[in-house]
Amino acid sequence: MVVTSTKDIEWAARILRRGGLIAFPTETVYGLGAHALLPEAVRAIFKAKGRPSDNPLIVHIGRREDVSRIARDVPESALRLMNAFWPGPLSIVLPRRWDVPDVVTGGRDTVAIRMPDHPVALRLLQVADVPVAAPSANRSGAPSPTTSQAVLEDLGDRIDGVLEGGVPRVGLESTVVDCTGIQPVVLRHGGIPLEELRLVEPDIRVATTAELGAGRSPGARHVHYRPRARVWIVTPGDAAQGGMPPGSAWIGQSEPADRGYGLTPWAKIEVVPDVETYARRIFAFFRECDREGIAHIHCENVQPGGLGEALMDRLRRAAGDDSIPGYTGP
Repeated sequence: MVVTSTKDIEWAARILRRGGLIAFPTETVYGLGAHALLPEAVRAIFKAKGRPSDNPLIVHIGRREDVSRIARDVPESALRLMNAFWPGPLSIVLPRRWDVPDVVTGGRDTVAIRMPDHPVALRLLQVADVPVAAPSANRSGAPSPTTSQAVLEDLGDRIDGVLEGGVPRVGLESTVVDCTGIQPVVLRHGGIPLEELRLVEPDIRVATTAELGAGRSPGARHVHYRPRARVWIVTPGDAAQGGMPPGSAWIGQSEPADRGYGLTPWAKIEVVPDVETYARRIFAFFRECDREGIAHIHCENVQPGGLGEALMDRLRRAAGDDSIPGYTGP
């Protein structure tokens, strides 16, 4: 069921208040929402997605003042980041209030909060007037959904409805910043690049591998973003050593060096004009390849910095340990 009108937003808000599951668009990807203060509703998210129970969720709010319903303390660093980037693709980790269920936080004493920059999402959150826990609206481990069609493919028989909101303008998940310590820490690269964060918080740093392994951030520890096809990260201008299977797909900012590696023509080639378009397209491209039965996807790497950090993070996790001999990443 796809919900589109203002009346339907009100219907979706009632479903959320009653403990149901509603998928909704944001500027990053489509999220699967449930009333964050109802433990059974939140558990339904994990069941629908097949998500590991120790993976914390991000709580979405429709008004700045709603932070006080979720967090018990807001440091000055968090306030500065909120003023600069909310509404927007930034999730801020804060000390949680006592009444935020453990199922939302993975049993931790902190909670990630964000105010999305999408008119449908904001209207839904404001009408529902409840904090909404919402990971991406896909089966756990699969590419995040950037269309309502993708949501329905993954979860159509497991949720109560989907609000239609077009294609997200960012296409990658939010940046996650932990503001519970003396120094803000980036736990996940996302829609707000590190360089922009440092204009507001010059001392912000990126989390270590050990910190990420402790599960401090939503979506930073378990397998994510993988299509059924095998993903390879390749370097611009190089050709594969030893050849690759015919009928593969390519996406990147340049044409593949050999459009068929001497075998057969590529089954699918998409050349994007910039990193922003690449980020916006990558998850949809993965899903298109799966629908077309493509078994291998070659993703051209990008230079570090800006949104490229978040894009390369998603590509590396989609590829796992896979690489083509002779190809390197940034």
